[in-house]
Amino acid sequence: MPTTISQGFAKLSSNLEITSLQSATVSSRQKDVRDAVKNDLSTEGDFLVGSYMRSTMIAPLKSADIDIFVVLTSDYYSTYYNDQAGLLDKVKRSIKKTYPKTPDISRNGQAVTIQFTDFAVDVVPAFNRSGGGYVIPNSVTSTWIQTDPKKHISIWSEANDTHSGKLIPLIKMIKAWNKENGLSLTSFHLECLVLKVLTGVTMGTYPQTCRFVFDKMHSQIDVFNYDPAGYGGDVGAYLNSSAKREDVKTRLSRAYERAVAAEEFESKGKTSDAYGRWKLIFGNYFPAYG
Repeated sequence: MPTTISQGFAKLSSNLEITSLQSATVSSRQKDVRDAVKNDLSTEGDFLVGSYMRSTMIAPLKSADIDIFVVLTSDYYSTYYNDQAGLLDKVKRSIKKTYPKTPDISRNGQAVTIQFTDFAVDVVPAFNRSGGGYVIPNSVTSTWIQTDPKKHISIWSEANDTHSGKLIPLIKMIKAWNKENGLSLTSFHLECLVLKVLTGVTMGTYPQTCRFVFDKMHSQIDVFNYDPAGYGGDVGAYLNSSAKREDVKTRLSRAYERAVAAEEFESKGKTSDAYGRWKLIFGNYFPAYG
């Protein structure tokens, strides 16, 4: 059983990983879904994106989303240029042909979500963008979003190398805090914030860096957060009221204060009390002392 803070964070990191068996299940399932769309619609390619491919997905798998980009031929773009919801509904009907007995297949903003018993799969229809990247539909705002998830994968990988392999585990820890404390930030926005506040910073220990990130993220909630891939748009635009932004900042302040208290307890040799503060931050992901 862990009795030091470093052992506690090592166990935290381990608790956030999905198993090799779960990874194999994801690999098989996503291939079947990709085939289902390609069998009914004209496509120019398909690939996995999202936290699974950025290596930032956290356990349990049941609460995770596996994201698939399906690049459709341009004729669909012409047909559905003013009907983003209609495009998603067409993809939904195509998927239902392969999964007629799966009851929970729904249009969900920018994707069609298939809720299996063990995890969800989001299918995002996309089109090649002139000049690079892709455009995807937003059925909520009836607009098109410019993005490049392949570039996101390379940006995250390069940043993780810059931080000697410590960035990805740190992101997972901050995502665990978010999950255990209200999910007030979207997964991608959170990852962008962590990436931003650690740019040019030398990471210390995980406890030190978690405390630092909670502190520095606070000042980023009220500012425009660009897509790291270089496309316009605020990845934090969903925090569209002062009440929502204040809620996030309050949660970050609370996490920062608890991290400071945990470090103070550790410095005084009160390791059990420090564990208690870290558990308030990370919930059941963080192990019990001893």
